[in-house]
Amino acid sequence: MRILICNDDGYQAPGIVALYQALRGLGEVQVVAPEHNNSAKSNALTLNAPLYVHEAHNGFRYINGTPADCVHIALTGLLDHKPDLVVSGINNGANMGDDTIYSGTVGAAMEAYLFGIPGIAFSQVEKGWGELAAAAEKAKQIVQWALAHHMGQPAPWLLNVNIPNRPLDLLGSTQFCRLGRRHVAEPVITQANPRGETMHWIGAAGPAKDDAEGTDFHAALNGHVTITPLQVDLTDHAGLKAWRMGSPPSSPTPSR
Repeated sequence: MRILICNDDGYQAPGIVALYQALRGLGEVQVVAPEHNNSAKSNALTLNAPLYVHEAHNGFRYINGTPADCVHIALTGLLDHKPDLVVSGINNGANMGDDTIYSGTVGAAMEAYLFGIPGIAFSQVEKGWGELAAAAEKAKQIVQWALAHHMGQPAPWLLNVNIPNRPLDLLGSTQFCRLGRRHVAEPVITQANPRGETMHWIGAAGPAKDDAEGTDFHAALNGHVTITPLQVDLTDHAGLKAWRMGSPPSSPTPSR
């Protein structure tokens, strides 16, 4: 089994080190990750600057780009093989609800999915790396389950996993959930720099808005490990018929 690991916190982050240590016994495991923190980079690719690959003392390779850059370069020339699975994380903080749209952790796993390779994104619910060893062990269990029961399917799959910061024996059951929703983000933060110029900082994410039973927010709040299958198709299929019925009139055929 060949597994590629990426993240968005950078190749030196405790989360990716713990994930590698947990998974390296499952097969041939390689790490290609960003050089620096690239949180909230989503699926961004670097198209206007060169990217460089370096190797750290521990064998991890790192790139001066985004998480999606790392997976893209790995799959299109850096690796001499096609991985069976791409695993992203473990992220320092939750990726639930609307977070999945912005998340570089999810973006890395999604890049694999776009290349026809199954992907799993792992995150801890709270920041700070508390109970990281337990999260890594739980991630290993989920990867083993996925390899045993869901590999070889005709179409790739994409999973988003959030693990509460709890000891392994205090983690709740694993629950399959839909994504919740957040309120609008907090206001932008403005400050003056030493030159008197105004700086703008993106405000914090808003609190949970839709955290009803069945959502990832609800399950994680109650100590459960959450798994949400994701898809890339953003089409509003339910509303497509209504839009067609009220479509703009066709342009008249120009007269000759």
